[in-house]
Amino acid sequence: MTSWRRATWCSADAANPQIPGPTRPIAVPVADIPEDEERMAAVAAIDEWSTRELDRGESLVAAERQEVTDRTASHRWYLRFKGEEKNFITLWLTLGQRTLHHEAQFMPAPEENAEAVYQYLLRRNSDLYGMSFCLGPEDAIYLIGRVAAAEVNDEELDRIAGSSIHYVDEHFPTAMTLGYPKLYRRRPRRG
Repeated sequence: MTSWRRATWCSADAANPQIPGPTRPIAVPVADIPEDEERMAAVAAIDEWSTRELDRGESLVAAERQEVTDRTASHRWYLRFKGEEKNFITLWLTLGQRTLHHEAQFMPAPEENAEAVYQYLLRRNSDLYGMSFCLGPEDAIYLIGRVAAAEVNDEELDRIAGSSIHYVDEHFPTAMTLGYPKLYRRRPRRG
């Protein structure tokens, strides 16, 4: 929850000594840091959702939770889904203090036509809901997003997983055809 409090001074006042004292009271956001219970509720929601999805035996084929010991996050989940264009789509969920970060490895760094691949994916970013393509380690391309930890529930996890699978399957063939024209051949459509 974010509340707004009236500030008694602003840094612009300090930068402008010609104006004496606090002259422009402004509202500044004050974010309440989620309590441990809130984070643990997100952990429980993800654990329950992944167990339920595995039991259904549809697109989720593997799920693993890891405790994070380097203080960059509290928990991390590895989720592996069946894909249409890619055999498998790996989705990492990382729960931080206030947010759940999600990322899917989209494709390795393009070997050819890198500029065309990047241009294609950057143009697609405006059509994606709550996610975007970005460069990661070794110039591999990832699909990433972030949601508030307090918003983690079944509906949001369905959206994250479903959108990740959909966006990867939708854009992977074109990006791979551009980046690996000699190696990649699109799969025949399933009926």
